[in-house]
Amino acid sequence: MEKLGTKHRSLDNMIYDRLKAMIVERKLSPGEKIYQDKLADELGVSRTPLVNALKMLEREKLITAVPRRGFYVRIFSKQEMVHIFELREVLEGLAARRAAVHITNSQIEKLKRFFTGFTEPEDFANFRNYREEDRQFHNFLLDVGGEDMLSSILETYNIITFAYQFLEQEGLVRPPAETIQEHAAIIEAICNRDPLIAEELARLHLKKSIEKVKREIEEEGQDRYG
Repeated sequence: MEKLGTKHRSLDNMIYDRLKAMIVERKLSPGEKIYQDKLADELGVSRTPLVNALKMLEREKLITAVPRRGFYVRIFSKQEMVHIFELREVLEGLAARRAAVHITNSQIEKLKRFFTGFTEPEDFANFRNYREEDRQFHNFLLDVGGEDMLSSILETYNIITFAYQFLEQEGLVRPPAETIQEHAAIIEAICNRDPLIAEELARLHLKKSIEKVKREIEEEGQDRYG
């Protein structure tokens, strides 16, 4: 692992970025304890900036501190995931609407290239590759249509969505074969610079995921109580 102790940029922020990337990549998994001495040694830093970075992640609800036990990667319940998706629905709808207004011709060309590598059934079977394309697509919309504060808020929500739940599908709530056409429709609306349709489709895309998680919660409740 690359050592960070010799870098000149704010060390706290560098460690924070590295830990967040490790969560996204599931090198730190939900529920996993963070062994500070081991991690500090791997990163080539002292414990002080590491703890500062962990506290930053705790404020973002990405990890949790347990008294006298240390820091753990946070586990989110499905009900919490519903709340996060509901926030994403509103905010990403806004980002899609703004993207349709502000997108440049060069950005349109880049947007059109998303998901072009997913055309055959075997392409959809690789959840990890699709998840990464999905994540980059949503981040690109934030870059185009989000202001700094909006992008910052949604980045955290997107990390939670992709990294903390639905482990058997690499963070995907619904299968790629189901969402690929929704992504294509959002891309088309933004490329056509149609803000109202772009917002409507972006919100519908997330509404369907909300409905899926709610059905799972209901089914689990029925199984539990007969």
